[in-house]
This record gives sequence, structure tokens and C-alpha cells, in this order.
Amino acid sequence: MPEFLSLRRPLKATLAAAGLALLAACGGGGSGESGAVCTTAGRNAWLQNYFDDWYFWYRISPKPSPSGYATIDSYFEALLYQGTDAAFPADRWSGFGSTESFNQFYGDGATLGYGVFVAGLEVTGQPTKPLYIRYIEPQSPAALAGLVRGDEIISLNGRSVVDIIAADDFSALSPSAAGQNLTVELRNGVGTRTVHLNATVYTLTPVPAATTRILTSPLGKKVGYVLVKDMISQAINPLDAAFASFRANGVQELVLDLRYNGGGLVSTGATVASYAAGSRAAGQVYAQLLYNDKKAANNSTNRFSNPANALGLSKVYVLTGERTCSASEQVVNGLRPFVNVVTIGDTTCGKPVGFLAEDDNCGNTYSIVNFESTNALNAGRYFSGFNATCAVAENFAQVLGASTEPLLAAAMGHADTGACPATASREQPLARKPGQPGRPTEPGERQGMLGR
Repeated sequence: MPEFLSLRRPLKATLAAAGLALLAACGGGGSGESGAVCTTAGRNAWLQNYFDDWYFWYRISPKPSPSGYATIDSYFEALLYQGTDAAFPADRWSGFGSTESFNQFYGDGATLGYGVFVAGLEVTGQPTKPLYIRYIEPQSPAALAGLVRGDEIISLNGRSVVDIIAADDFSALSPSAAGQNLTVELRNGVGTRTVHLNATVYTLTPVPAATTRILTSPLGKKVGYVLVKDMISQAINPLDAAFASFRANGVQELVLDLRYNGGGLVSTGATVASYAAGSRAAGQVYAQLLYNDKKAANNSTNRFSNPANALGLSKVYVLTGERTCSASEQVVNGLRPFVNVVTIGDTTCGKPVGFLAEDDNCGNTYSIVNFESTNALNAGRYFSGFNATCAVAENFAQVLGASTEPLLAAAMGHADTGACPATASREQPLARKPGQPGRPTEPGERQGMLGR
């Protein structure tokens, strides 16, 4: 599958960046519904029944007849809740895509793509601004070709960045099949060069060992830093290794970097939070998943565990941004009743709802909103996202995990002084209206809260 995108639209078009999440960040299992008859009419009829049964907003969502809709995409769009209840914004998250790519991502921990993640949100509506690479997947074609964070993209497949930003069209970064080519013209401190990338299925690195490290704050505190990119099961072993090192070295402060984490499995997010909280929250409620009234019997509670290498800290720093979404936001919300969570960076995306992925047995997997998530205090519905304790702008020229990287530096400074940096600010306004959920414009982030 390609790299991640918002689930607002059917993922047929957007899967160019990563593939749907198996059981996106919030707990549960399959619905057990029988598959569709694999014609357009049959699949639309199946969708009608599925939405009426499992959709979180089934009572207040449109209920058009499937007749008259010539495509699955158009009918799916017509079924989505439109924001008629003041308590809930319109559904911008439900979507569908290839079952193969979904299983690839959540089962195999792999995805189809080039591995290039750009800072498109930061330049929305500003076509004269430079477009930087913000992240490169370590085992991707882009990494093998030597592309790095901070490289400035000049053109993609011959199309100028000015045109790409003006059109808000980053589709070139999202291949639909292995073997597709991407020509990237870029510049860095050395000069300008052109790189040719071939799309392949590569293994994801949800917790990069190269960025995990122990640093020393200006006043001498030991600070453990770990980046968690995707909430998938393949994150657990490297996460344990990171925390084993933190414990062995007497780490006093913890920085969880979730700025690019679009979500994934609720169970993985609970594990991440448990390594931070340890015995402080062991056995307590991490997240409650609450379904519609028809499916209330499926309501479930995910609890904190107490891993052997957990730190059990009273305070945790979480680096956040507009791409911190769903299962990663759930980590912040789940920890708050038990731990002082200090967020550094930018406002999160605002997605306190999740899915149970459903295969239609016709090649598509649907991730429609099935439940909302709350924490031990019953707090949820953070559709405006979580504001940062310290608002700090990114500097894409700085390596993730470096002591000089602004978000990490701010966390270490706060650990010493309890204060945000005096220069803390964002360079650009949020790419969404206040009170509205985030909408990633560029491929790269999978927004998922899967119920398992």
C-alpha cells in the first residue's frame, strides 16, 4: 500500500501512501457481518445494511437508497454523517481501501510506497514556501537512495513544487502499484540532484533504533527519547528494548515522540502508555470504547499493563503535531488521569473515534466510525485536538533525536525549569479551522484507531 492519508475519502484513491489500518486504534474485533454480493448494486446494498447496523452515527446520518448510485465511492460518501449534531463534527475519517494493503500494513508491518514524507501541511495555501522532507522510512526506497529529513524538494515527476502546493496535490508520492517510478529533484547543503525511485513493498520501522537515545539535559538530567511512528504490533519488541535501556541507565525523564504517529491499534497504544506509567496505572482503565445503542454489548475497556521494563514516571513529555492522531492522541488522553502529560509542539488532529475494520469479501476493507473513546475519567470528544503545553515550531533541518531539535530541546528545557522556551511558537497557522478535525493534505499519515 502507499503511504497514509486521511480516511475522509474512500481510500481507493488515497492508499497511495500506506494502506488502511487493520483494526485502527481503538479496540475490538470484526463485526462478523456477511460479505457483499460482488456487484456494484450488491456492494451498495451491503453498505446500506452495514451502516445502519454498525455506524456510530446511524441515527442521525443520511440514509439514501442505494439505487441511483453508479459507484461504491459515491454511495459511500452519501452515507456519511454530515455534522448535524452540535456535539459531533462531520465524519472526516471513515473510508475504505484494498483488503490486501490493509492486511499488509497491520498484519505484515509493511507497505507499498517510496518512503518519502513531506511537510505539506506546513505550506498549505503558500505555494512560494519551500517543501521539505520531514521523514524518511528507514527501509524504504527513499532511504536507500540517500534522501534525508531536511532535503528540499524542487519538483516531483517534473512538476514544480509551486504547482503542487497551489493545487494541494501530493498524489505523486502515492504509488498504486509496485514498480511505479518517482523522479525527485531536490537540493540540500551540498547542491541539487535528481533521484529516481521505484515503488516497492518495504518493511515498516515503527520504532527506529537509530533515533532512540539517552540524552543529558542542560542541568544534567538523564532523558530517554523514543520515536513511535506507527501503532502496530511490530512496535512492541523495539519499544521494550528502548525502555530496557532507559531503565538500565537510570533515565529520569521520558520523551515520547508521536508527532508523526497517525494511529493504529488500540492495544499497541495501551502498551506504549503502560511503559511510561508502569505501576502508577497498572490495571486501571486506559480507554473505554463505546458503540452505538444497537451494539452497546460490544462496549469494551482496555486497561494499563505493567511491563517489566516500564519506567513508572509521574510526568511524561509527548511531542505532538497536526499528524498526531487517533491511537496516538489516545495515549495522551489515556495517560492524563494518572500521569502529568506535557505536550510539546502543535495541536493534535482531533480524532477521538475509531473503527472495527470490515472485509466485504469483495476485495475491500471498510473502516467506518464504530465507536468513540474515553479515558478513566470518561473524558473524550476532543474533536479540536489537544493543544500543546509548549507550542514549538519544527525545524526540518534538525535530525530527529538530536538535542538541538526544537521540540526535543524544549522538552529537556522544561524538564529542567518547568517552563516553555521563551521563543516557543509556530511558524504557520493550523491548516484547519478551530474546532474542526484535522485533514492531512499530503500522503504520509494513517489516521487510525482500530478496535483491537
